Amino acid sequence: MIKKGQLSRRGFLKKAGVLASGAIGFPLFVPSSALGKDGNVAASNRITVGFIGLGQHGTAVNLTNFISHDDVQVVALCDVNMGGLRGYHSFGHERGLEPAVRIVKQHYSAKNGSGTFDGVFATQDWREIIARDDLDAVVISTPDHWHIPISLAAIRTGKDVYCEKPLTHTIQQGRILSDTVKRYNRVFQTGSGVRARSNYHRAAELVQNGRIGKVIRLETYLPPWTGPFPAEKYKETPIMPIPKGFDYDMWLGPAPWAPYTEGRCHWNFRWIFDYSGGMLTDMGGHYADQLQWANGTEYTGPVEVYGFGEFPTDGIYNTAMQFHVEYTYADGSTAIVSSRYAKNGVRYEGSDGWITVGGGSGGGIDAYPKSILKSIIKPDELHLYTSFAGPERNFIDCVQSRHTPFYPAEVGHRTATVCHLGNISMLLGRKLKWDPEKEVFVNDAEANRMLSRPMRSPWCL
Repeated sequence: MIKKGQLSRRGFLKKAGVLASGAIGFPLFVPSSALGKDGNVAASNRITVGFIGLGQHGTAVNLTNFISHDDVQVVALCDVNMGGLRGYHSFGHERGLEPAVRIVKQHYSAKNGSGTFDGVFATQDWREIIARDDLDAVVISTPDHWHIPISLAAIRTGKDVYCEKPLTHTIQQGRILSDTVKRYNRVFQTGSGVRARSNYHRAAELVQNGRIGKVIRLETYLPPWTGPFPAEKYKETPIMPIPKGFDYDMWLGPAPWAPYTEGRCHWNFRWIFDYSGGMLTDMGGHYADQLQWANGTEYTGPVEVYGFGEFPTDGIYNTAMQFHVEYTYADGSTAIVSSRYAKNGVRYEGSDGWITVGGGSGGGIDAYPKSILKSIIKPDELHLYTSFAGPERNFIDCVQSRHTPFYPAEVGHRTATVCHLGNISMLLGRKLKWDPEKEVFVNDAEANRMLSRPMRSPWCL
């Protein structure tokens, strides 16, 4: 619940001009759009969705993308920040609860044609979203250390989940999550659109169908910590007053208590192990996944890992600024995740050729020999599952059909595990042997203690 002294839900909704109370306000009249007329989807055929985490990505990407689908109804919103915190790599977007409510209000007012808006539930406490019985699904766009506690709570109350990458904060969390998704038979999508990009899909499909021969080496290059993002600029992080309207204690949640400073939260939480795992887990959630996908190991993992990196020597940031991690798989193939090229992309090398895909959504695909690019995947060959309409559309379709999405919990967990293995090896400074079936380090008690993290009371899994 929201603590005393904070703006109450009723006060916030009154302030924002939203017609809502403990549930969506019942309209004084039913617009034709709600009945499925004028080309709209009838309310009974829409999935109802709540959003938890409305920072830059949660608002500008996830909320914006989901609300654009006619068969989605945004019912509830949650963020610990009421709004107005714009600094630290905000890309010029307002973030927080009030801006998100305005987006929803403007969207549905325009869509209804009459300028009416029936209201949306808004809160700073994610538990109030999970407790609602009128939600089909939740979209989680919080910092990494909150991904699994909130996902588990949603699943256990019968909700389907779309959760941002990197999926997990620890390897142990991922195993618990994947097992819980299966136990409750829920639809779960890890939030990454790279599998929906035709260039990456094409490359992975060519590799899996043997067009480069036996896979020898797979590589992905990620931006370093000091690349296009501003963490180095904010090494000076003095203790500051907690901004009005920001529930900092809830933001910390299961992480250890630490004094508030602007550089700890928002974009730059990524550079602190208490909340994330640096660029290796952040962008690795996209591109290490591509290595696993192309290698046909998305439901398992490597058997050995060795990594080295450059870590900050002062200040609150402690994840690797530069990194190079090498993985060995049971079949002898190797994978490398490195920051050496300061860009995104993948390269697959085999006994009969190679394939590369450049960074970003528009990155080109190249190969040697060039004939690989003209190769046709025959009907009786392996066709990798994706949805070129994107992960949001794929999730919506799967909620309706009960099909498994293209980046499910088990795969998201295995991808995050690859990244966590790299961080653990770098922190320990030595090569580690990994058992991907038992999900433990072989004969290494020190490394195995790093498979999980303690959680600050009262939070638990």
